[in-house]
Amino acid sequence: MSTSPVWPHEDGAMTRRKFLKLSMATAVAATAGKLACGADAKADIPRRPIGNTGEKVSVIGLGGSHIGRPTESESIRIVRTAVDSGVNFMDNCWDYYGGECEVRMGKALRDGYRNRVFLMTKIDGRNKQTARQQLDESLRRLQTDHLDLLQIHEIGNADDPDRVFAAEGAIEALIEAQKAGKTRFLGFTGHKNPDMHLKMLDAAAAHQFRFDTVQMPLNVMDPHFESFEKRVLPFLLKQNIGVLGMKSMGYGRILESRTVTPIECLHYAMNLPTSVVITGCDSLPILQQALDAARSFRPMSETQVSALLAKTADAAKDGRYESYKTSHSFDGTHYHPKWLG
Repeated sequence: MSTSPVWPHEDGAMTRRKFLKLSMATAVAATAGKLACGADAKADIPRRPIGNTGEKVSVIGLGGSHIGRPTESESIRIVRTAVDSGVNFMDNCWDYYGGECEVRMGKALRDGYRNRVFLMTKIDGRNKQTARQQLDESLRRLQTDHLDLLQIHEIGNADDPDRVFAAEGAIEALIEAQKAGKTRFLGFTGHKNPDMHLKMLDAAAAHQFRFDTVQMPLNVMDPHFESFEKRVLPFLLKQNIGVLGMKSMGYGRILESRTVTPIECLHYAMNLPTSVVITGCDSLPILQQALDAARSFRPMSETQVSALLAKTADAAKDGRYESYKTSHSFDGTHYHPKWLG
């Protein structure tokens, strides 16, 4: 199977401190071999457990934002080809392309495809009313009566945890939706700063709440700058919370450094104890690249990992190729604060 690069257009505090001291090398060594197994017999795409949900998802997930780029018919082809090839994790969000990405995915998941996937979307609302409204809009667009996973999107503001867990906060809408059968599992996402993820997890613990999943950037440059891998991943593993990796190529920015190939980026992210690596595919060749990476993945040795990190160390040291951490360029809610409610 060819893996030639196809360059895309983008592509208790004391307890926490103890978690952060966990050795990532040990975690990877203990889990990488297990996670590489369990391939779908038909499509040969590996599947991995997603936290303690009891579900297994494809090692590669289809990113929702990129299907807003090509024509609608091409988007539908991409989604259905992914599913037919063994990809069962579908990512989306209430705000992608003004809701168009959910509309397209809803159309693609007709004719029996919905029952073959683990469907996730995200909402921006920080209060109960806004979160509830956005969820209902998403369900209509996606043409389904329930999600497999609903996540609070873009946790990155200092007051986000307090707003989400306040009286009449978004968490009440999520719990209400879960009880009503509108979603099976609950999580949150963010790309700004690992400290914000830890604060969100602390807020959840303080309210006797446990998230099923957390989504965050995990890539070959992350360990060198404001690292989610080093600071958040150990906590999630200890708690058996599903790890959803995103921005394996930094939305294409990492590729601009010309230090690593797309396949190397995907393999690095798969080598971490991620439940799924969500990657954007705006064409069939880019989807094929992701499929090839999933099928060709083998657990990497410490030497291989070290070699990849050495290649990216200089370029990654100031975060210039991870601008979602250092600027507002990827913060939709910064430019549209009304989405928060």
